[in-house]
Amino acid sequence: MAKNAIIIGAGPAGLTAAYELLQRTEIHPIVLESEDFIGGLARTANYHGLRLDMGGHRFFSKSDRIMQWWQSFMPVQNRPSCDDLLLGRSLPPEQVAAGTLDPEQSDRVMLLRPRLSRIYFLRRFFNYPLSLNLETMAALGWLQTFGIGMSYLRSSVFPIRPETSLADFFTNRFGRRLYRLFFRDYTEKVWGVPCEEISAVWGAQRVKNISIRAVLQQAVKKSCGMRDRSVNQKHTESSLIEQFIYPKFGPGHFWETVADEVRRQGGEVQLRHRATQLLWDKDRIVAVKVVMPDGTARTFSADYCLSTMPVRDLIKALQPEPPQRVKIVGDGLVYRNFRTVGLLVPRLKLTNHTRRKTVNGLIPDTWIYIQDRSVKAGRLQVFNNWSPYLVQDWQHTVWLGVEYFCNENDDLWKLSDEQMVKLATRELEQIGVIEKNAVLDGCSFKMPDAYPAYFGTYDRFGEIQEYVDRFENLFLLGRNGMHRYNNMDHSMLTAMAAVDNIAAGVSSKENLWRINTEQEYHESE
Repeated sequence: MAKNAIIIGAGPAGLTAAYELLQRTEIHPIVLESEDFIGGLARTANYHGLRLDMGGHRFFSKSDRIMQWWQSFMPVQNRPSCDDLLLGRSLPPEQVAAGTLDPEQSDRVMLLRPRLSRIYFLRRFFNYPLSLNLETMAALGWLQTFGIGMSYLRSSVFPIRPETSLADFFTNRFGRRLYRLFFRDYTEKVWGVPCEEISAVWGAQRVKNISIRAVLQQAVKKSCGMRDRSVNQKHTESSLIEQFIYPKFGPGHFWETVADEVRRQGGEVQLRHRATQLLWDKDRIVAVKVVMPDGTARTFSADYCLSTMPVRDLIKALQPEPPQRVKIVGDGLVYRNFRTVGLLVPRLKLTNHTRRKTVNGLIPDTWIYIQDRSVKAGRLQVFNNWSPYLVQDWQHTVWLGVEYFCNENDDLWKLSDEQMVKLATRELEQIGVIEKNAVLDGCSFKMPDAYPAYFGTYDRFGEIQEYVDRFENLFLLGRNGMHRYNNMDHSMLTAMAAVDNIAAGVSSKENLWRINTEQEYHESE
C-alpha cells in the first residue's frame, strides 16, 4: 500500500507540501484543515461580492523556484486589466510579447500591480521605507531633519552592542530619533508590548537589509534611471520593490486553485477536521486524531506528518506528553491575534498628490501604516489598488481593510463584528481618512494566532526545536508551524525543503530551520 502524509493545515505551507508530494513522490497527502476555508492567513473572504484579503499578500519572492511555482498555476497577465485600460497603463513590452492572457477573459491570472506603501503620520504621507528626499524633509521640517541626521550619525559611530532588543535593532539602522518617530508606535500596536521587550531576531527576519544607507542607495538608482522594471525585480531590495504580482481575485483564490489541483491529482483536502492529538512511538509519529465536522473523532495513521499548526498547540497535542520543561516553553509561546474590518465608502477625504494616475483621484497606496497613537487601527488596505476585481463597483466606490492587532483576552478581540465596524468608522473619520457618515457597508473577520511573537518563552525556543526534531517523520512548516514570522514564500520554501528531504530519505530538519536566516531569503512586508 502507498504511504501517506498527514498534513495539518491548508495554508500556503500545507498545500505546497501536498502538491509537491504528488509531483515528486508516491506518497498520498491528506490535508486536515480545522477551519471551513482554504488559505489560512492567506485566505480571501467574500462579503456580498466584495473580496477581502487578510493582511495584504503581495506575491513577490527572491526565490526563482517560488516565482515559477506561483506562475505555473496562474501566469502573469499579457493584456491590460480593466483599470490598466481606463488609466492607459502599459505592461512591460516583454510581458506583452509573452502571450495573450487577458484578465478580462480569464480568472486564473496574476495581475502586475504597482506597489506603494506609505506611513500616515500627522495627517501627512511619508513613503515606507522612508525616502529621504526634499518632499520628506519639507514635511518633517528642516530642524527635525537635521536632528534625524545627527541621531543617525551617532548610531553609526556608537552602535548599541550587544543588539538584544528590537529597539536596539531599529536604533542602530535608523538612529534613535527616526526610530521613535516612524517605527516605535506602529510596532508596539502590532505586538502590544514595548520594543525593548521584543527580540532583535524579529528585525533580523523582517526588516533585514533596510537602513538609511539602503534607502539612499535606492534613491540614487532611481535618479540615475537604474530601476529594475522586470517582473521578478531580483536586483531590488524586497522592501523597496515597486511592483508585484497578485491573483485577480486575491490570494485565497490562488490557494483554492492549488487545493483543487491537489484533489484532482488524488490528494485529499478535508475542511473542519481539527487535529487534537499526535500519537508517537519510538521517535515516530504513528497517528493523528482529529475531531470531525459532526463532532465525532477519527484517527488517521501516519507514515509522515507535516504540521503547520501553532507550536503551542502541537506540544499540547503530542501523546505521550513531552517533558515538563518542553511543555513550559510551549505554554509560554505568545501569539498576536488579528482583526480586519472591511469598509465600503463612496470616496476618501485623502487626495492623490503623487504623480501616479489613479481612478477618480484615489490615493495609489496598496497599504498604509497608521502611525497615530490616538487610534487603535494599525494598517489600512486599499483593495481597489490591489485588484479592481476585488471590488464590485470599483470605479465608484472604495473598498478598505482596516487592520487591528490584539490578544485573545483583549476587549478588542471580544467586540462584536458590528462594534468593530463602528470603531473602524469612527477612527478613520477621526484621522481624516473618510467623511463622516460615509460608510455604505461594513464587515469584520477574526484571525487567531496570526503572528507568532518574539517574546514570552521565545528565548527558549531551541529546547522545543531540539525535542521535536527527534521525530524522524515529523516536519514543522510555515509561520505558525515553526513559530517564525515568515512571509508566504518562506513558508512555501519550508514545505518544499521538507518534501526534498522526504524524497531523498533525509530525516534531518537542519535545512528547514535555515530558511529565512540566509541573506538570499531576506524580505519584509
